[in-house]
Amino acid sequence: MLEIKNLTKYYGDIRGIEKLNLTINKGEIFGFIGPNGAGKSTTIKCIMNQINPTSGEIYINKVINDKNDLKLKKMIGYLPDEVHLYDDLTVSEMLEYSNSFYKRNYSKRIKYLVEKLNIDTTKKIEELSLGNLKKVGIVLAMMHEPKILVLDEATSGLDPLIKETFYELLLEEKAKGTTIFFSSHNLSELKRICDRVGIVKDGHLVAVDSIKELTNNHLQIITVVSKDILKIKKELNQDIISQDNNELKFIFKDDINILIKLLCNYKIEKVLMEDPSIEDIFMHYYK
Repeated sequence: MLEIKNLTKYYGDIRGIEKLNLTINKGEIFGFIGPNGAGKSTTIKCIMNQINPTSGEIYINKVINDKNDLKLKKMIGYLPDEVHLYDDLTVSEMLEYSNSFYKRNYSKRIKYLVEKLNIDTTKKIEELSLGNLKKVGIVLAMMHEPKILVLDEATSGLDPLIKETFYELLLEEKAKGTTIFFSSHNLSELKRICDRVGIVKDGHLVAVDSIKELTNNHLQIITVVSKDILKIKKELNQDIISQDNNELKFIFKDDINILIKLLCNYKIEKVLMEDPSIEDIFMHYYK
């Protein structure tokens, strides 16, 4: 449903994204992970034709994503990281105005989303908190039942209860066959709802896999307690998570028998081996 081929965007000499290739299937919730500056928003702005790529192509349903193609625009629902609307309108007026853009009347759909998200439609846009403004943005993105949802940090500002409702709405859309591109730095929510995740680092896609496979890639989180911890650390060539006095915690990505053999040379008080969380794996790719 969404295909990105060799997407590259430079801002002068500054790299935004370089040679990014990605295919997202129909009905898939795809998580796009990375800290600020990694290239997430640049990718989304290219998808939304807000900026022109330096090179590369984007296809929607196998059709080149031409910014003048109105049929493609109707297929997409977009929620930016920061929602900017007409401050002097009430929420109701804003939603009615947006509804007027479409030949089909989406009043029933709007009412459903407003009730689910508990939105006060009598307030003016300028009176809304960040969270309530984001809720209105969610309605605007989903009201026309798009085939593709592009969400940039969608849950920032939402309270925990509304987040749960939002996740439910996304799963409803997935059940309808909607494709969802979900950019976030909140790893726990991606683990809950995403089918696959892409990790972006310094403008490059460094990993794409299912949550299950990412957490089953033979990495181990090892905690060792020993008075010889400095000597052990010196011998290790692993990603250190933390060190406190005689305790060392690290990501181990080699044959576990190698570690056991190494530790046999020292007096060990305690060894703990754990499966990594999605957060641990994310940090592994960012080392």
